[in-house]
Formats: sequence, structure tokens, C-alpha cells
Amino acid sequence: MPPSPTITHTPSTSGETLHLGPVTIRIIEDGSHTNNRIGAVMLSIAPHTPGPALHWHRMHDETFLITRGRFVFTTDKTTQTASTHDYIVVPPGALHTFANPFPEPAEFYNSFTPAYYVDYLRLLASETGKAGGELSEERAEEVMAQFATFVHEAEVEGGMDG
Repeated sequence: MPPSPTITHTPSTSGETLHLGPVTIRIIEDGSHTNNRIGAVMLSIAPHTPGPALHWHRMHDETFLITRGRFVFTTDKTTQTASTHDYIVVPPGALHTFANPFPEPAEFYNSFTPAYYVDYLRLLASETGKAGGELSEERAEEVMAQFATFVHEAEVEGGMDG
């Protein structure tokens, strides 16, 4: 029998924390323990907080497990409210966004496969801090594109297939 891999435990009081205005992100798994097969974060979002622009990911799947409160999830086809314990799966190429327009805070567990998207969140937090709290639309789209993520209206050379 091969040697048993090491199991990682991340206590609820640990993990790298990022701040993006009214959003707090706690990195649970950045891919360093999974050979980048999965990354996971917890996002806490203040009441009445808009989300990112409608966007899609070329390279990764994303999941959302609502752990507290409610979110509005919007796709190119529908808008729906997701509540505590609801689960959403976003495959590559699916247009989506989310927001917390409600009067109470909300939180969700967010996973990415592969894990590289965790570095997008780190870069976004760094760039936002350097910009004094808010990035220009152009710079935000440049940062997204570095992680194969594109705003709905953005022209992407070769489209989804290349």
C-alpha cells in the first residue's frame, strides 16, 4: 500500500483573509494541499452589496454553498434568490453574477476547480488596495482576463474555443 497522504485541517479561526470593501474573503484552501485540483474560500458580504459584472470563466468550474442569508444569482437566462443551504454549480462558459441586495449580511462557501482562481482574489485585493479601494472598469477586466474570466460584453479573441 502506498504511503498515506497528509490530511489538512483549516480551523475556522485560521486562513488568509482578504478585504474587498464590503466583502471579506477567508481562503480555506489555495490549492497548495491539492496539487491545485481545488481551491476554496468563504465570502462574507455586507448588506446591500452589488456583485461583479455578469461574467464567465473559460478555465474553471465554480460552486457556491450559501451558509448564511440570501443572495441574488443572475445568469443570462434567469435571476433567482438563493438561501441558506442552497447550492449552485457554475460550469466553464456559464454567464453569472451574484449580489446581496438584502438588509442582512450573507455568506457562502465558494470552490474553484482548478484552484488557480484563488490567486485572482489575492491579486484583486492587492490591486484594489493600491487603487485606494476601487479599480477602474478597464483595470478590473484586465485582472479578470489574467485568470481566463471575462465580462459578458467583453470581446475575447477566439471566443470560448480558443
